Amino acid sequence: MEGLNDSVVSQFMLLGLSSSWETKVFLMLIFSLIYLGIILGNLFIFFLVIFDSHLHSPMYFFLANLSLIDVGLSSTTVPKMIKDLLNEYKIISFQSCMTQICFIHIMGGVEMVLLIAMAFDRYTAICKPLHYLNIMNPKICVSFVIAGWVTGVIHAMSQFAFIINLPFCGPNEVDSFYCDFPRIIKLACTDGDRFEFIIAANSGFMTMGTFFLLILSYIFILVTVWKRSSGDLSKAFVTLSAHITVVVLFFTPCMFLYVWPFPTSSIDKYLFIVDFAITPVLNPAIYTLRNKDIKVAIKRLSKHGYYVKFC
Repeated sequence: MEGLNDSVVSQFMLLGLSSSWETKVFLMLIFSLIYLGIILGNLFIFFLVIFDSHLHSPMYFFLANLSLIDVGLSSTTVPKMIKDLLNEYKIISFQSCMTQICFIHIMGGVEMVLLIAMAFDRYTAICKPLHYLNIMNPKICVSFVIAGWVTGVIHAMSQFAFIINLPFCGPNEVDSFYCDFPRIIKLACTDGDRFEFIIAANSGFMTMGTFFLLILSYIFILVTVWKRSSGDLSKAFVTLSAHITVVVLFFTPCMFLYVWPFPTSSIDKYLFIVDFAITPVLNPAIYTLRNKDIKVAIKRLSKHGYYVKFC
């Protein structure tokens, strides 16, 4: 990070979520419980898929990877947010801020590709069931995950390369609980219009493109099922409801911030609580409450534990 030498600003002050002490204590307790749920819920799904051979299928392979990414994405912001709630001065160093931005965009890029992979998996399972195992073979599944990480790194670094050398010589207050490109650009001692366009062209295009691709895929699946089942869409709705819920929750804050990257109010920081805290804690429940295979796997695990205990 040699480009940092010309910057006068060596740290940023995060303004956080609230100024009321009572609200801060309440939020700290709530987000501590949510983060605990994120860690326990997602890691439980991750290890359940690994150790239960009955769940060694493409859908659960992607679900395990999504759970791991959710833990990583929330861990980039939520622990510091909890810590800062009780601190009067919420300071983050320039290097830590840049690192946080990179990890947020890497994890976000991976998650977008994983959601595409899961949509493709559901399309193949519903629309081409006889060819499902041939199409969704282990090589394709691993390729999707690798493509996700490559996409995430390229997505983050392509923006980071423009931002890292910006001069920061004046204000250093960030009206949020985390660092991200749009608000950091506003603090640079230079005309930020060109860089805001880069953010909109990169993150905005990726967000909108992925969102509409997913929505079109779900519409295509519903139309295919409707034609094949004489108007009965119940099976498709049950299968896709979890996926559609996750997509809407994940992409709404992203579109709000990155498609129009000119934050003039603090509403975006509250929206991104959904991405960093709410969606990761809901994913285990969303993908398992209606999932028969996961329920059976949990029963097998509990029976095995009971058997081991009394043997």
